[in-house]
Amino acid sequence: MWGIQWTFAHNGEVPKFSHLGDSKLPSLGTSGRRSSIITASGRYISSSTYHPVGDTDSEAVFCAILNALKAEFDSLPTLPVLHKTIKRLCDEIIRGDEESTILNFLLGCGPYTLFAYSWPGSRPGSSVWNGLHYIVRQPPFATAQLVDCEYSVDFSELTTPSDRVAVIATKPLTNEEGWKEFQRGELLMFDYGLPYSSAEKCESVERQGRGLFSKVLRRRQRQRQQEQEQQSLAT
Repeated sequence: MWGIQWTFAHNGEVPKFSHLGDSKLPSLGTSGRRSSIITASGRYISSSTYHPVGDTDSEAVFCAILNALKAEFDSLPTLPVLHKTIKRLCDEIIRGDEESTILNFLLGCGPYTLFAYSWPGSRPGSSVWNGLHYIVRQPPFATAQLVDCEYSVDFSELTTPSDRVAVIATKPLTNEEGWKEFQRGELLMFDYGLPYSSAEKCESVERQGRGLFSKVLRRRQRQRQQEQEQQSLAT
């Protein structure tokens, strides 16, 4: 979408988007007002661009988010605007089924920008808590002991002094301090290994020139400019 590769990883349970079968994919945001069109014969067909191939709630949620973003923006949004919009869409997914919904996902937008959201919970009959935790590793790198086995990792041997890495997992993977649990309903944007918790904080990344980038949209903009120039010359 927008000439950018999007990736999505989800852990949870979203009843509103589960077991849809042949049912219509729930729409989010302004995509609901553009979700169908009428043909010349009077038949309604879906105008949504993205449709799940399988029947998992993960695929349905991902497609619904993409359709909503595509319907909302005609050009690349800034990171603060994108953060606000994704947070609003997440609130919409949760609304009305807060107790049964578990929504933890990573949403990659191109090679550098990653959004992570958590609405944690436990599945019925299970004591396992499904949420998200993260830790930022940066110099000086140290050795960490894994939680579930007798194995340690010396990160100084695997990194360089200029590296900074954020690790996101459903639970802490190592027994060191520094792991932070996502707050309920929290959306973080990660850039260069650092988390940004609000649209206002995302603005600093945008000002440094690390917003969304698309060669496709840039070509389209150039084509429109050329067409406008040709029209002005013709008149």
